[in-house]
Amino acid sequence: METLFTPWRYEYIKGKGPEAGGAEEGCFLCAAAREPDDPERLVVHLSAHHLVMLNRHPYTNGHLMIAPLRHLGSPCEATREEAAELWPLALECQRVLAADCEPDGFNLGINLGTAAGAGVPDHFHFHVVPRWGGDTNFMGVVAGVRMVPQALDDTRRRLRERFADWAGGAAAGGGEGAAGRGSGRGEG
Repeated sequence: METLFTPWRYEYIKGKGPEAGGAEEGCFLCAAAREPDDPERLVVHLSAHHLVMLNRHPYTNGHLMIAPLRHLGSPCEATREEAAELWPLALECQRVLAADCEPDGFNLGINLGTAAGAGVPDHFHFHVVPRWGGDTNFMGVVAGVRMVPQALDDTRRRLRERFADWAGGAAAGGGEGAAGRGSGRGEG
């Protein structure tokens, strides 16, 4: 496969591009936590201890990242309250995405440390990636290009609405949120 050099991605990862400027100098996740309403930060939801944002370089449309509001390199550094919030929030992200885009499956996970593939090794984040049977097509094989069929600003708007609906449903005593408790395609 041909190598495609993407210096703009390196600047994003290292915090030298327009996304930089967080609580920890150069951390785009900290910058997103500080300015969650800035559309350029791609934040779709804030909880007490975490933010949920779109990945600017997504694997598929709807690729979310959950990051602690504090600059932490590992979940082991989290307080009990922060740790207790992470997994339920990951499940809500899955439910929101299931209701919004009806994927065929999901990839969920964390890459800790550079050797494990972490692009931002000093501020851990949890990936929630919706997957479809046809999301790996010939373009990646033939041209080495990933195609994402929805613009980030459209995805951000839709998911912010979904999370607001979910938060409103949970706050009203429903507990389950507006996205329902489905775990797959249209089961909400």
